[in-house]
Amino acid sequence: MMADKNRNRAVVLALLLPVGVTALLMALQVIEPRPCVAILLAIAVAGLGLWRRRRDGIQPLPPVDPRPSAVPAELLECLPDPVILLNNRREILASNRAARETLGVGPVDSDLALSLRHPVVLAAAESVAQGAPNFSEEVTLPSPVPRTFCVFAAGLAKSASGQPTQIVLVFRDETNVKRAEQSRADFVANSSHELRSPLSAIIGFIETLLGPASEDDEARIRFLTLMQGEAYRMARLVDDLMSLSRVEINEHIPPRVVVDMAALVDEAACTLAPRAEKKQMTMEVDCQPALPCVVGDPDQLTQVVHNLVDNAVKYGRPQTRIRILARSIDRLPGTNQPGVSIAVADEGEGIPSIHLPRLTERFYRVDEGRSRRLGGTGLGLAIVKHIVNRHRGRLTIESVLGRGSTFTIFLPAVKQQAPEPATETGTDRDDVIKA
Repeated sequence: MMADKNRNRAVVLALLLPVGVTALLMALQVIEPRPCVAILLAIAVAGLGLWRRRRDGIQPLPPVDPRPSAVPAELLECLPDPVILLNNRREILASNRAARETLGVGPVDSDLALSLRHPVVLAAAESVAQGAPNFSEEVTLPSPVPRTFCVFAAGLAKSASGQPTQIVLVFRDETNVKRAEQSRADFVANSSHELRSPLSAIIGFIETLLGPASEDDEARIRFLTLMQGEAYRMARLVDDLMSLSRVEINEHIPPRVVVDMAALVDEAACTLAPRAEKKQMTMEVDCQPALPCVVGDPDQLTQVVHNLVDNAVKYGRPQTRIRILARSIDRLPGTNQPGVSIAVADEGEGIPSIHLPRLTERFYRVDEGRSRRLGGTGLGLAIVKHIVNRHRGRLTIESVLGRGSTFTIFLPAVKQQAPEPATETGTDRDDVIKA
């Protein structure tokens, strides 16, 4: 109340003082009456305006803060790319959902090095904090699947000395572009190497049919049959390479569809049972009751089971059995998360232990001649490995010479049984890859 009275007195004195000075100057005839009247009218209008503002409760506008405000949290959350806001001590001030989910960024006020230990990312923050205008460089971060980002760093809210008090880091995902380039290069290299043999064979058969065997009907039928087999092999190889490229490009994107693994395993076993019957093999499916679902791509998971069972049919001995066991496990290897294991066991010749670490490499074959005779391309297990990696799972291989081999995949179990409204366009079932 006392402050309001003092303020009112100051306003009155501010109005009366120029009025008194103007009246004194008019009395002394220092200035003309007309300018005096104009001055008094201006003072009256200004005083009326102040009185109205006081009466209506309108306060003067606050002074503008010259310092830029912090980036709003709502704006960060709307950005699709991972964004991190730091202070000049490299402490996290804010981060958006993409940064927390994709990069695993820690809580506010923690040091950036506790979340991202990559030297290029830390160097970007340090460089901008020391006055560099901006920073841009490509990095590859390992978690959980290697992904390539282009890191942009810039300073915000500069102090009076010109040094930034806040630093923004933006991570633009370049994984798809890099993997597409690598897939194209691998496709050219692998196809040119693997297609050379069947093409040479077909050319030789054609030259023979055009020359010495041109009138030999028996030789012509035999050579045409061999050419047909080599052509089918090339077609399978191209399909396998294309399927592997698609899997590798999307390997860093986790699927989001809930899949019933028990039904998927039963369906795959029924599909491949006729192939096993040709070798007089029996197929036993043992699924644990109430098997948990997994979050995955149903087409790709079907492809995994098909590849493993098809390998068991190819390399198992005739008149033996193939066992498919689906079990719920309390803890996935290397984690504390519950999951599901799918094991495919055959009774074949077994695989020497020296070959086990390399079985998932492209075109690696334990017995190259036997694999080609059976129609294999050497890509089936490579595709299995990449699909399992995309599902954040794991593949293990056990084998005993003379007794057979067991291939087991481990997949994380779904936490909630309600499916998410998402649509996966995985590998088409016609593109099943044969190892």
